[in-house]
Amino acid sequence: MDMSVKGGGTLWQRITSDAGFTAISHYFVMDVASVWMDIAGGLLISGALAAWIPADFWQSFFVVDHPLLAKLWGPNVGPLVAVISFVCSVGNIPLAAVLWNGGISFGGAIAFIFADLIILPILNIYRKYYGMKMAAFLFATFYAAMAGAALIVELLFGTLGLVPAERNARVVDATITWDYTSWLNITFLILAAALIWRFFTKGGLTMLRMMNKPAAMDHAH
Repeated sequence: MDMSVKGGGTLWQRITSDAGFTAISHYFVMDVASVWMDIAGGLLISGALAAWIPADFWQSFFVVDHPLLAKLWGPNVGPLVAVISFVCSVGNIPLAAVLWNGGISFGGAIAFIFADLIILPILNIYRKYYGMKMAAFLFATFYAAMAGAALIVELLFGTLGLVPAERNARVVDATITWDYTSWLNITFLILAAALIWRFFTKGGLTMLRMMNKPAAMDHAH
């Protein structure tokens, strides 16, 4: 499954070559296939939490009425919220926006974003590869690092006056507007369509089907 472009030439020549365009299309679709569930899950979970859980609950949970305690509480509880959210990498940003709107401290939101390495599915991977004791050690180490780093960010940004004063982060746009973003969307949708077409016409589907086979075969062996 080597998708690198062989041969000489400048970077631009390799990108615009026939082999380069094919390799880009393969990388593009394979990346989308590997992360679309994270993104879709992040939007689904964050949308559900934003719609179904009242703001009063978040404000009480994040002890908004006690500013000093909230700054200490947020970075420590943020990773724990991430653990049970099942949302990894890119998909955790919409949920972080929901938590920020709900009253979590700035450091708590940062800790939540950091904590995509200790969500339950990844902890299960650690357990399978390294055993329960090592998985527990990794969890404790990552948790301490994330909470500690978030506390430092909270202190540093607060001292420099860089913490946003408003809590109206948008998870998604509420309305459709015609602006420069619309033109960018159209441009890259056309590019994405071209890459997908190239992917399916140059053997990409076979590669996609084989993506998980080596792991399955090694496991069976």
